Amino acid sequence: YSKLFERKVTQLSPTFAAIPLTEGLTLTLKQRDNLSPYSGIRGGGTELSLSVPNSHMLERIYKRWKDLGVEFVQPPATSVYGLNFMAIDPDKHRIRVFINE
Repeated sequence: YSKLFERKVTQLSPTFAAIPLTEGLTLTLKQRDNLSPYSGIRGGGTELSLSVPNSHMLERIYKRWKDLGVEFVQPPATSVYGLNFMAIDPDKHRIRVFINE
């Protein structure tokens, strides 16, 4: 995720990572085995949606992620979400990027 968001990990342990995205907003990721309360959800149980302001930014992110070797389940297309694409992370969680209109 640090490569996708072009941000450095500021806290890292074997089971936890924190990535500041903007001032006051940090993405934190925690290993499932260390969650409290316990979560029985296995990979692929989440969709993270990210809104962007315009098609130029959506296309720029798509190209950059594609150059990084990110796997996609949907290229940029128009659907009920408007123009969007969907990537999948190594744990099979979906990452949808869409235009916030």
